[in-house]
Amino acid sequence: MKTALVMAALFLAARATAGDIVVQKMQGVVSVRHGVTEVWTKVAPGDVLRPDDTMKTGKKGSAVIVVSSATAGAGTGKTVLLPGDVIVDMSDIRDLSQEELMLKLTMEKVRASSYQWKSDDLRIPSAAVVHGADKSPDPALSESDPATGVLQLNGAHVLFENGFFATCALKGMEVFRLYPPLGKEFRSRMMVAEALERASLRGEAVNEYAAISQLDGITAEQQALVHTRIEALRK
Repeated sequence: MKTALVMAALFLAARATAGDIVVQKMQGVVSVRHGVTEVWTKVAPGDVLRPDDTMKTGKKGSAVIVVSSATAGAGTGKTVLLPGDVIVDMSDIRDLSQEELMLKLTMEKVRASSYQWKSDDLRIPSAAVVHGADKSPDPALSESDPATGVLQLNGAHVLFENGFFATCALKGMEVFRLYPPLGKEFRSRMMVAEALERASLRGEAVNEYAAISQLDGITAEQQALVHTRIEALRK
């Protein structure tokens, strides 16, 4: 009962503070999906999006969005650039309170612990986590398609670059759970660990760095970098 009340309060708080998300400019192929629908539609400058929308950019596409708070005036707020080959949930373009982050992190851990790994042999495009990949995303990509995981992980990097460390960590962990092979990508795993660190979750960051040190194929240089980060956090 207590958990349900906390979740309801967090939901209402998010609704109360969420502002408009305006597409300021764009180029190339840029699409939006509203809510839980699987239909992607084209985006145009001036379009107003909501937190339950998701944006996707093509290989040569890009978009600039302005995210305003509920109290900010029209056309003001944080500007975010979405490069090519990304999928970003608009609900992730925001800061989380420490309480909300811990709740969501706990929920993600529960999902991960009960998740039945489908296969470690899924074929992941070689362009993983590289903006401007060689192959343009197929507009008909399904959520189960590994290429979708690549675009979502690219989106997590966008969150990190714009200072949304809490939602970056959560999105990265979700992608690693749904697309296990992507969890072997050193750069993205380090991004999630650093995002946890910057979100002031030192213990969680240490655990993530420790898990990274156990990755297959990690180089001596990468091991040294991971151990340096762990020792810095333990001081």
